[in-house]
Amino acid sequence: MTVRRLAGAVGGVLAALIVITAGWFLLQVYPIFSGGGRQVVVTVRTGESFTQVVGDLRHEGVFASSFAFRLANAVLGTPTVVAGPYVFRQGSSFPTIRSILEGGPNVPVIDNSAGLTTYELYQQVAGSGLGPRYATALQKALPAAAAASPFHHGSSPEGLIGVGSYLVTPGTTPRRLAHEMVAAFDAEAARVGLTPTTSVNGLDAYQLVVAASIVEKEGYYPKNMPRVARVIYNRLAIGDALQMDATVLYALHIDGGTVTHAIEQTPSPYNTYLHAGLTPTPICTVSPSALAAVLHAPPGPWMYFEVIDRAGDERFSRTFAQQLAAEALAAQRGL
Repeated sequence: MTVRRLAGAVGGVLAALIVITAGWFLLQVYPIFSGGGRQVVVTVRTGESFTQVVGDLRHEGVFASSFAFRLANAVLGTPTVVAGPYVFRQGSSFPTIRSILEGGPNVPVIDNSAGLTTYELYQQVAGSGLGPRYATALQKALPAAAAASPFHHGSSPEGLIGVGSYLVTPGTTPRRLAHEMVAAFDAEAARVGLTPTTSVNGLDAYQLVVAASIVEKEGYYPKNMPRVARVIYNRLAIGDALQMDATVLYALHIDGGTVTHAIEQTPSPYNTYLHAGLTPTPICTVSPSALAAVLHAPPGPWMYFEVIDRAGDERFSRTFAQQLAAEALAAQRGL
């Protein structure tokens, strides 16, 4: 074979390789034969590198080749990615993936934090990308979902929704979300040892959830919750009114703040200044810490408590005179 013919053959092989490589690359960029796969959610975590994001996308099948995707970004520039959840279709084109990443998180997230009421939850949903119609549908779906919980009593889903962040992906109906939220609470209760047949100090499982919701609001920090639970038990034992601010505020859809004498006279079954015993239903979402507090309240003679510093520390008192001293200390400190 002459040098010229050899050079021609080598050139032909190189040209074929270039065509094949270019064709392969274009098929990675525009996977025309994939037909679009199922939807997947990829969550970008705060501080995560773009290399890690690429790995997560590849792992979920959003594209087939990490190398090809990085090569494309080397030419076009690496997009700025904001932390949060994104929904993609498996086998998406690179331009589509880049467009989604550059557009920011596109999956609504509902945060049902401890202490949140269902009223506040519905407001959050209505104000999110899901909109008022979704919130109204969820408000109708949650009571039905809660009715399937072994802890259910009455008609309110309050307190029977698990703490957590819920991703509302395309296709997640209000009914499905409602059942997911209630199932999360059932799992949360199981983890701390609360069962449908649990009884503590004469309270059944549902009443314990009610007590835990009051502990959640009044204790606020886990360090306070066990002794707040004991105060509730001590007051219930003698038939005394709980006189908890959070209960009367719940009926007014108010979260925190000063409770005046006029507010204390608000006619409501949730007003524990006017009515002895627990409230008819829980008053908020309960955390595992609050549930554990009512299950394992320490022994003690406390009948009162007061927040005494800006770190949230509470002073627990046996007598009303001690409580008045704690209130004076709190006022002195501007609380």
